[in-house]
Amino acid sequence: MSDALQTVELIRSDLRPLEHRILGHRYLKALDGGHLQRDQLEVFVGQQHHIISSDLRSIALMISRHGVRPSRHFLMNVLQGESAAMDALQVFANALGLDVNNLENIEPLPSAHAYCGFVAWLALNGSDAELAGAFLINLPAWGANCGRMRKALHEKYRVGPSGLAFFDLFANMPSFEQEALRVIQYALDGSVPARLIHRAARMVQNYELMFWDALADVAAIPL
Repeated sequence: MSDALQTVELIRSDLRPLEHRILGHRYLKALDGGHLQRDQLEVFVGQQHHIISSDLRSIALMISRHGVRPSRHFLMNVLQGESAAMDALQVFANALGLDVNNLENIEPLPSAHAYCGFVAWLALNGSDAELAGAFLINLPAWGANCGRMRKALHEKYRVGPSGLAFFDLFANMPSFEQEALRVIQYALDGSVPARLIHRAARMVQNYELMFWDALADVAAIPL
């Protein structure tokens, strides 16, 4: 087993309880039951608009810092994914009767915005391996929740398949584990300690939980 895989498996084991809290979040349970109002769904779209807008800039900055390293292809794929997500989010927003100006006017929630704030910090101060490790741990949980949201939005809120491409994009995301592991191994062979990759994953996963907590609090969903 490679050092990178050992590092990632240790991180997964340590953060599994946190992942379970994300996957079983009360916001998702309320959505499953059809208990959220239309304006509460708009809050989700608005937060994602701000997060993805920030992440696009952050990944571009990471590429500018590490674009000549072996992580270039991984980072370019992430950037393309964020761009596709932004386009798909606009389609979902349109299905809710929102346009770009509406989304810009939805104020970011501090707890929800903390995720992209940390990604921006990584882009400025961290390594490509820290970002790769954090996304490798975080995106499967995000994708699972997107798949659950897609089902509920279609069945309970009658959103048509064409409006749900945003959720399909993440729910059906191809595995990028081998590519991320190569980025991590290259860094471990260099000067990046495993503890920093572990830290980045822990921070991002906690900010993911804060995102869902923020949505649930705004919707007044009880604990």
